Amino acid sequence: MVTGTTEERLEKLERTTRRYRLVLAGIGIAVLACAVTWVVIGTAGRAQAQNPGEAGKVIRANQFVLEDENGKACAVLGVAKDGPVLSLYDEQGELRAVLDVDKDGPGLALRDEKGELRVWLHVAKDGPGLTLGDEKGKVRVLLHVAKDGPHLTFADERGKVRACLDVDELGAGLSLHDENGETFGLLASLLGPGLILRDENNKGRIMLTVFKDEPRLALFDEHGKVTWQAP
Repeated sequence: MVTGTTEERLEKLERTTRRYRLVLAGIGIAVLACAVTWVVIGTAGRAQAQNPGEAGKVIRANQFVLEDENGKACAVLGVAKDGPVLSLYDEQGELRAVLDVDKDGPGLALRDEKGELRVWLHVAKDGPGLTLGDEKGKVRVLLHVAKDGPHLTFADERGKVRACLDVDELGAGLSLHDENGETFGLLASLLGPGLILRDENNKGRIMLTVFKDEPRLALFDEHGKVTWQAP
């Protein structure tokens, strides 16, 4: 049978996967909140400067707007409710990049020509993270460095987690998931590698481990009972 340490590693890998499903959902909410902030900051206001006529003095204002020769805003630096925000626009007037600092930490968001969020780099209290989205605005790749180690999550076009790779104090782990987000394969390494294959009911059917250079293989029925094992 599988050693207790390997079982612990596999169980933690499953918990990590469930956590990152919630993270992906939370990113969608965060992106919506950022979009509202960008619209507010993107509305140009009149800067209130102190002592504008004295060269070499500090200029203080609530908002700065950088315009091109046609009077179109190219960049807006302002202060939102949660902190400073720098917004950059392309020649079409579309918001393409936002750099902000709020109570959770600094963040950089990059959008494509259609306004979809494609790259989001942020440093939060629980560690830095990088999110990559597709042309439809769906999160496809999430890289996060937490206190217990790095985590890399891949999602399909529907936003469902399909693979999760992580490294922590228990070793390296890889989980694979079907189109419904259910785990069908777990690969872990601690004192030795371990592999679990599951059926459509999320029941472990095949378990292969190597412990102290000794391979072990076990087969299970639909009720989780061992039907065959070696040695």
